[in-house]
Amino acid sequence: MKYDLHIHSKYSSDGVLDPERIVRIAMKRGLNGIAITDHNTIKGGLKAKKYEDADFTVIVGSEISTERGEIIGLFLEEEVKSTNVQEVITEIKEQNGIIVIPHPFDELRHSAFHPAEEDAKFIDCVEGFNSRCVYQKYNKKAVEFGIKHNLMITAGSDAHFANEIGNAGIITETEDVREALMKNEVQIFGKRSLLVNQVGTKVLKLWRKLSYFGLASPFLNIFRRR
Repeated sequence: MKYDLHIHSKYSSDGVLDPERIVRIAMKRGLNGIAITDHNTIKGGLKAKKYEDADFTVIVGSEISTERGEIIGLFLEEEVKSTNVQEVITEIKEQNGIIVIPHPFDELRHSAFHPAEEDAKFIDCVEGFNSRCVYQKYNKKAVEFGIKHNLMITAGSDAHFANEIGNAGIITETEDVREALMKNEVQIFGKRSLLVNQVGTKVLKLWRKLSYFGLASPFLNIFRRR
């Protein structure tokens, strides 16, 4: 069973993909499930949930911005409203969700959460492979932190464009992915995303700024085809 646990839809500020299209692509690429982890909202996950079936699971998640960096909550049912680290953790736990630190230690991302030793007590998982990490030393450091503190290690593509879906994730023998994560009975897999995708995200953010002035509409279809 293969799952990509970090994907963004059009409900992210830097995403363009329709949730239904994400599910279709993931199925074609042989995945058994995905987690939609849009920035600061579960809307994409809830929309994608409508297209799951007996052979394909959609996990509702969100990548939440806090004053210390981003935290992913998986298996959410309600929006996480806070931006304070401890309050975000509480909101996720109250939903019986799983806390994942995505792309920790990545010094190229201002949004990265850099967990300290004392943070391990509230973390369930660290993302040991993120396809968008330019330097593998950051993924390696995440794995080392997870092993040291006996944390579950996950992986995800961090896909913003269609070509990235399924680039990374977890493999488990059980159909209950939540149980597999909690028991740490998973293996991670992954390959790096093409650098053009990171560039594409930056251009997309610029496009959205320009859209206010009516200058960006000719470029939107370029990103939808990616």
